[in-house]
Amino acid sequence: MSRYSAAEIESKWQEAWEKSGIFKAMRDSSRPKYYVLEMFPYPSGRIHMGHVRNYTMGDVIARFKIATGHNVLHPMGWDAFGMPAENAAMAIGGHPKDWTYQNIADMRGQMKPLGLSIDWSREFATCDPEYYGQQQALFLDMLEAGLVARKNAVVNWDPVDMTVLANEQVIDGKGWRSGAEVERRELTQWFFRISSMAEELLDALDGLEDWPAKVRLMQENWIGKSRGLQMTFALTGDSAAPAGFDGIEVYTTRPDTIMGASFVAVSPDHPLARALESQDPRVAAFNAEARRGGTTEEALETGEKLGFDTGLTVAHPLDPNWHLPVWIANFILMDYGTGAIFGVPAHDQRDLDFARKYDLPVIETFEAVQDPTPVAAEAFTPGKDEKVKWTNHFADLGIATGQEAIDATIDAAEAAGWGSGVTKFRLRDWGLSRQRYWGCPIPVVHCADCGVVPEKKENLPVRLPDDVSFDQPGNPLDRHPTWRDVPCPNCGKPARRETDTMDTFVDSSWYFARFTSPRADVPVTQEDAAYWMNVDQYIGGIEHAILHLLYSRFFARAMQITGHLPEKCREPFNALFTQGMVTHEIYQTRDDKGRPVYHLPEEVTDGRLADGTEVEIIPSAKMSKSKKNVVDPVNIIHAFGADTARWFVLSDSPPERDVEWTAAGAEAANRFLGRVWRMARDLADQHEAGGDKIDLTLQEMMDSLQPGQNPLDDELMRATHKAIDDVTKGIESFGFNAAIARIYAFFNALSKSQASARMKWAAMRVLAQLMSPMTPHLSEELWTMLGGEGLVVSTPWPQADPDMLRENTVTLPVQINGKRRAEISVPPDMAKDEVEKCALAVDAVQKALDGAAPRKVIVVPGRIVNVVI
Repeated sequence: MSRYSAAEIESKWQEAWEKSGIFKAMRDSSRPKYYVLEMFPYPSGRIHMGHVRNYTMGDVIARFKIATGHNVLHPMGWDAFGMPAENAAMAIGGHPKDWTYQNIADMRGQMKPLGLSIDWSREFATCDPEYYGQQQALFLDMLEAGLVARKNAVVNWDPVDMTVLANEQVIDGKGWRSGAEVERRELTQWFFRISSMAEELLDALDGLEDWPAKVRLMQENWIGKSRGLQMTFALTGDSAAPAGFDGIEVYTTRPDTIMGASFVAVSPDHPLARALESQDPRVAAFNAEARRGGTTEEALETGEKLGFDTGLTVAHPLDPNWHLPVWIANFILMDYGTGAIFGVPAHDQRDLDFARKYDLPVIETFEAVQDPTPVAAEAFTPGKDEKVKWTNHFADLGIATGQEAIDATIDAAEAAGWGSGVTKFRLRDWGLSRQRYWGCPIPVVHCADCGVVPEKKENLPVRLPDDVSFDQPGNPLDRHPTWRDVPCPNCGKPARRETDTMDTFVDSSWYFARFTSPRADVPVTQEDAAYWMNVDQYIGGIEHAILHLLYSRFFARAMQITGHLPEKCREPFNALFTQGMVTHEIYQTRDDKGRPVYHLPEEVTDGRLADGTEVEIIPSAKMSKSKKNVVDPVNIIHAFGADTARWFVLSDSPPERDVEWTAAGAEAANRFLGRVWRMARDLADQHEAGGDKIDLTLQEMMDSLQPGQNPLDDELMRATHKAIDDVTKGIESFGFNAAIARIYAFFNALSKSQASARMKWAAMRVLAQLMSPMTPHLSEELWTMLGGEGLVVSTPWPQADPDMLRENTVTLPVQINGKRRAEISVPPDMAKDEVEKCALAVDAVQKALDGAAPRKVIVVPGRIVNVVI
């Protein structure tokens, strides 16, 4: 091969790795284990550069750990259930299963050319019955352990698709797919009781030292522990309240503002609102309108505030003669607090918007310490730790923080008996019911006599039927009598299967454990879990920082409680790394109506289309199919090879930051790899031509060197050990771009070195090893070319000699009367008086002294010499 050809090299070495079985993970107690896992992909049908970056990072760690003597588990699977497959079936016909498995085959075929060190024998998809059958077994065990509940809940309901939508699937109050107005509807749903673990999940965050601080903070905020005041606003005697209601219970985290209350409001789903709607059609109409719309915080924050005055009034807890009107409001959720609030318009923006709309009082309780201004269009909402001047509080607070006022209010309420300090969590139970076909069936049966009956484990998996159609909205399982209608497992009488399927977050919340024993006839075998768990390094996008990770932490605890995982697995991920995105410029023109028309990168040359039309360029945008600023990794591999793609996505920026893909950057990476190949080829050709094939390891080269015999060899040897140390530290700290920068510098030093052929040969072999986690195919080729034995991937990682990392000399500036005039190079441990002699012997100092003695010589070891004349 006369030049670097990735096409020839890469297929050859992938075949060699496959044949050797080097990446097949087996338990081995003689070696330390290492489990590296990237968040598995959804099989959309095409990989993108984000996949390349994510999986290359994990691959670097996996290959490095193999070289450092670890027994590595590096698996791959597919998060394969979910609505996109059903949408595809509705749009193009066919079956979700066929669409999904074809996409998996396509993406597997696109990923394998990357040369990832994956144990493909452990591959599975979450839509495999073997996988979701074990998920059903976990569900039954968790049900028996009291970790699953079935209860009524208010959900987002799409009346066209006839399914529950997650908050994220409600966009501007409409279903993300159907575009229908979403309704808030009360349904009986299945829940995982994650709220029962809120305190533990929160406290355990402190122990996750190898997680990004921002992720831990995001989880802490989502769990949302708060201490507030719970109190009852008694309905007044002149209120015609429905029977059974004598007060409205309220929980607030800002009880300090109690003197600013101007109204009390309840959710449209509050028991009082429901009782009123049964008596008054006007209330029923309002509640129906209020229930249309999303339940996200953003929707509640930005949506129009709607209210209905019930005509009821309640007494203020501190003054029975102070009556507040009771409203029903659309911005209050039933599943937070008590589903009721007291409104403080002066210090809460939603309350202020509501009060301005319905002409309710705005009563201030505090003001800014400096430059106070009355509340106008914006509420005054300082943080709890900010000091304010209290102007309306039942205690004489003066200037105090909100938290000081909260504590004082709770103490006073408890002492007087009108309220109780209560700790609550924002975290709610995890609703797992989804009214769709392509998901894991919930393994229970509904019997008229026996109620809800768990399916028997010997009947698992409860398989999805294949003979379904999507020619009408709704869940096909509801319309499938031969699957739906079954005998009760308990009494044998006619019963109905549960037709809801599980949220896809369930599928991805325990796959890390299944990878340890993917073919077992139980969810996880104890021996494999005990050996391989926990995941030592987890890698994925920041978009999964809250729900996926929180649900996985819950599942690990649930699996430990139910006997499927050891105690050590309550926190499943020892270390977490969240990588940045891969971005690219957007190229657009405008149509005759001024609307943007997007163009693929390959359609643009020097800022113009083929017909000469100049394009608008939007820099550094997230890759998006709709914006056409995508780069197909398959095309990059065909053009430059996988190693070039890997090298570029690792080298351009720190891995936690976004990296912008540019054609020029990819070409530069490819040119560098070609230079490395040519240098190795030249060395090999020289030695083969001379009949002097050198086969020396770095250690053997070190042992053969005589100190001072060849200073150029000494210099290259030290540079080699410095590169080993720097690259090792870079990989271990996820500083892949820094490690690559050090490899560039080392290669430049090697290419310019005048050291002996023997020393350059040994250094070049080290370079092949240092590059092998990033460019595994090229490194295998270099290793073989330079006489290395076996595969470089399994060759022990080179070790830096501490003695070689010490500098032989240090360079000290020499100042004369405070001005730098020269510099000297001396051993780092040279005595002060010897350093002084060297400084005084410098020509510039001799000239300045002109035969006289210096007044003073100040030597700061390792730093500077100052000669005072």
